[in-house]
Amino acid sequence: MAMTNNPRVEALPSKTAEVDPTLHAFGFKIEVLSPSLVCGCFRVSPICCQPFKVLHGGVSALIAESLASMGAHMASGFRRVAGIQLSINHHRPASLGDDVVAEARPIRAGKAIQVWEVRLWKVMAGERAHPQPAEEGERSDAGKGALLASSSVTLLTSLPVPEESREAGEALRKHAKL
Repeated sequence: MAMTNNPRVEALPSKTAEVDPTLHAFGFKIEVLSPSLVCGCFRVSPICCQPFKVLHGGVSALIAESLASMGAHMASGFRRVAGIQLSINHHRPASLGDDVVAEARPIRAGKAIQVWEVRLWKVMAGERAHPQPAEEGERSDAGKGALLASSSVTLLTSLPVPEESREAGEALRKHAKL
């Protein structure tokens, strides 16, 4: 978070920190949160690299499941969701310092099962550091650069939310575009 002279502003958590502290830990910034589109971006840092200084494939998988889970949670009416299958293809590497954009969109949003497609792109030199996501309902790779990874996430969405976890969706509701 940028430093300011206002301690109150500095104390405010970011949207990502509130919604998904794990993504926030390596600098991921959520830009859009809705039942039909979840997207964000980050810069590849040492914390998310494997020993060869390229983005760790497990980080790409974490992003895929996290974004799909947030979207499925909203699309299911804030029911509890559980990932039951993740398939990811890594197409090319992202190096330390590269900017990466990720988008998750539902392929099928049924009452009990949802399937989400998640794609990660490397922002190419000369492009905007964080290109705008395609509008909801519109699929576009324009301005996103090289496709790094594509994945399919299947989630069970018919689970009841346990009483002790009722507040789990509050941060999502607070920041979602519903």
